Amino acid sequence: MKVLITGGSGLLGQYLNIFLSKENDIFTIFNKHIGNCQEYKSAQLDIRDYEGLRKVFKSFNAELVLHTAAISDTIINSTVSAKDVYDINVKSTESIANLCKEFNAKMIYTSTDLVYAGYRGSYLKEDAKLIPVSLYAETKLMGELKIQQIFDNYIILRTALLFGFGLNHSTCHFQFLFEQLSKNIPVKVFIDQFRSPISLLEAARLIGELIKKDIKKEVINFGGPERISRYELVERLCDIKGFNKNLLVKIKLDDLPQLPKVEDVSLNIDKMKSFGLEPKSLNEMIKEVLRKT
Repeated sequence: MKVLITGGSGLLGQYLNIFLSKENDIFTIFNKHIGNCQEYKSAQLDIRDYEGLRKVFKSFNAELVLHTAAISDTIINSTVSAKDVYDINVKSTESIANLCKEFNAKMIYTSTDLVYAGYRGSYLKEDAKLIPVSLYAETKLMGELKIQQIFDNYIILRTALLFGFGLNHSTCHFQFLFEQLSKNIPVKVFIDQFRSPISLLEAARLIGELIKKDIKKEVINFGGPERISRYELVERLCDIKGFNKNLLVKIKLDDLPQLPKVEDVSLNIDKMKSFGLEPKSLNEMIKEVLRKT
């Protein structure tokens, strides 16, 4: 299959490059950092450049577009404006959906579990109440709505907390915690935020399975099988790796009032599993991540 990947040098994008290139003809788009995109057919392109996108669509003629590019920071830094976030996360998503429709390509869009109301309970289903509390989550939900208005050849993945080790320049909080614990440095971890974490490796593997399936017009919760706090996730890491759990410092969401408060967006993944996408257990995913380091 001919697969076009946006955000190809991102945290998930670089793993998608590796996994999907094994069985597919991929073309991967990056913006500021090349990452591992240099190992594949690729182009440096700001996804706000509509004409540039159109040229890629016309020349590569993708059957499937995996749209992962986004400004994904929960707290937007001072170098990025709200307009930048809207233009990249919403307007560019709309442009890509329109190009998919024009060039007859399926679209898989990585959204986020943070679109859900974080106070409504555990194991949320796809029809649960949606109340995004950060600009990032709000614009990802707006992207979902734009896609659904344009055509029906899409899959929207409401992606859970991703963990693992970033490649090249990319990184995530799990990696920071691992590095600190490796040096016997205490780390602060939330005890009152619950997610359904999935490793980068497992996410890329399952997306590789998903693209083979004849599915469209679906919104799917995409995460791991367990509801767990961030603190418990790091406890599991300590148990498996042998780190000192006395280094873990318990904190609550209220201790960092500048962060948007999201208490529980753990996911019910029954729909995902109904399509034959069975994630590994959390312990298996952590062990796999550690083996790859």
